Amino acid sequence: MKDIIKLQDIAVSFDGETVLDGFNLSIHDGEFVTLLGPSGCGKTTTLRIIGGFITPDKGDVFFDGQRVNNLPAYKRRVNTIFQRYALFPHLNVYENVAFGMKVQRKSKDEIKKTVEEKLALVNLKGFEKRRISTLSGGQQQRVAIARALANNPSVLLLDEPLAALDLKLRKDMQIELKNIQQRLGITFIYVTHDQEEALSMSDTVVVMDNGRIQQIGTPIDIYNEPQNAFVADFIGESNILDGVMHEDYLVEFFGKTFRCVDKGFDKDEPVDVVVRPEDIDIVAPEKGDLTGRVTSVTFKGMHYEIIVDVKGFKWMIQTTDFHAVDSQIGIMIDPQEIQVMKKSEYSGLYGDYSSFSEEFDELADPEAESGVEE
Repeated sequence: MKDIIKLQDIAVSFDGETVLDGFNLSIHDGEFVTLLGPSGCGKTTTLRIIGGFITPDKGDVFFDGQRVNNLPAYKRRVNTIFQRYALFPHLNVYENVAFGMKVQRKSKDEIKKTVEEKLALVNLKGFEKRRISTLSGGQQQRVAIARALANNPSVLLLDEPLAALDLKLRKDMQIELKNIQQRLGITFIYVTHDQEEALSMSDTVVVMDNGRIQQIGTPIDIYNEPQNAFVADFIGESNILDGVMHEDYLVEFFGKTFRCVDKGFDKDEPVDVVVRPEDIDIVAPEKGDLTGRVTSVTFKGMHYEIIVDVKGFKWMIQTTDFHAVDSQIGIMIDPQEIQVMKKSEYSGLYGDYSSFSEEFDELADPEAESGVEE
């Protein structure tokens, strides 16, 4: 599969603050790529560089092998859908979708045919004469998609386009966007901070933080094989522990040695160990690899989310079986459910769920100071 976009050694700063630094990314033709990370990590800046709205301070942008650093946005074969759809309120649905083609002076017949095709693609056939103000948020989103696709871009950029929608509609649109991308076969580059969106829609996920790529991989690889503590914590829930890799397939944590499936570490190398909450088996205390006391239980519909104190470390466990607060339980972990990672700059920043209950206690106390700046 050929690369349609390549960012090479990109650096960008705003007002003396580095936003991207030494950034390298290749995107394949026909791929659904999601840039995922917290606010301020540089994902929207990356999107705007690809779209031609920002020129990098350093580095090169390639499109189909051609350097396009100085090529203006309107000459690039890309189109963008923003969080705010930027539809023209004084134009009806047909006129909104047709706008770009009219600017390009395409024939009326071609415009009519394309508008009809794109509205059918987004399930808005028959909405041509509707005013924008009469449409729901989801329908406006579909109009924005149809308009962006009307000029047949090679790449579609989507900057958190579903953020304004309610939960159910957002999930419906996730499925619809993925279906549209698969039918058209063009490249989608999607920006979000929502892990579920990234995992459910993408061929490839690019996890970012502090202007740097932390990991690139398929959704399954990113979830099951995080490369550092940031990725493990940001993608889903994770119990992250200090460990020592004594030899291949043998790791120690909590003073106990466990079999695992990882190798390639130095003898007795300090490591971070990740165990996902859903991968832990609860057994009778005397049968467990570890034992602990249940400190809280939250019903989540499909499962219970419980916090368990093991020698002062608060584990999160997701289980379909109820276990009462203050009950003693045993914990068993299969070797394949233990993921071992190299120590990184994020080691020690993430770990257990000691603050899980305390945060709610703080919120319940109007006199408590959060200590967090907006």
